[in-house]
Amino acid sequence: MAAWMGLVGRYPALGALLAQVVACMVVAIAVVAALQLGGWRFSPLSVGLVQGAVAAWLVRRMGLSIWWWGLSLAFVPAVLLANGAALPSWLFLLGFVLVLLLNWNSISERVPLYLTGARSTDALATWLERRAPDFRFVDLGCGPAGALLCLARRFPEAQFVGVETAPLSFAIAWLRSLGRSNCRIRYVSLWRTDLADFDVAYCFLSPAPMAALWRKASAELPTGAWLISNSFEVPDIPADETLALHDWRQSRLMLWRMGH
Repeated sequence: MAAWMGLVGRYPALGALLAQVVACMVVAIAVVAALQLGGWRFSPLSVGLVQGAVAAWLVRRMGLSIWWWGLSLAFVPAVLLANGAALPSWLFLLGFVLVLLLNWNSISERVPLYLTGARSTDALATWLERRAPDFRFVDLGCGPAGALLCLARRFPEAQFVGVETAPLSFAIAWLRSLGRSNCRIRYVSLWRTDLADFDVAYCFLSPAPMAALWRKASAELPTGAWLISNSFEVPDIPADETLALHDWRQSRLMLWRMGH
């Protein structure tokens, strides 16, 4: 089971696909049983909605990010609705392109879009309150920058930088940061980001890059700076501090202090 969950963490699309297949099988068995035992018949759309709910529940149990839940819930119902509607073919291409632009990093770096939730943001803010007010914070893969902007508003004397290379995520983050003087969004890979100017480097990536990220952080972050990872460990390097988030996934923030 641990090996399987590790595989899903590296390739979330594989987990979402498996959830769709399993949900289809479960719902098909239930529909056939209801027809044979009770003579009950269901509309295709109602069956699709149930299938989507089962798939979304499975994706949630796998620990995938919230946008995978919505995609899993809506996929089959959307196909059924589209099948009966005169929709232009370009609409499906547009949907594919949007998903691709949001998850560009999952192809090249095996880093899907994970959104930092409210519990993680609150835990980060509580921890950051211990620091001097003018700290420098970088989010390595900030996505649409919801958490980063929340922290920037909460700590106006600090400086925040988000780096992102998924084009649509970057565009959303950049637009949202306009007018926020203490927050900048850069279209640059985390691997090309010099960490020497930061006191805190935060990431919510995947298991795949964590060993390489540790080597980069160890070489570039100044002594006394912190690396914070949401949910994913650095292999064989115990965290100096762990913050439990008390969510349904039992996720946590792991913190490493450099050079001590």
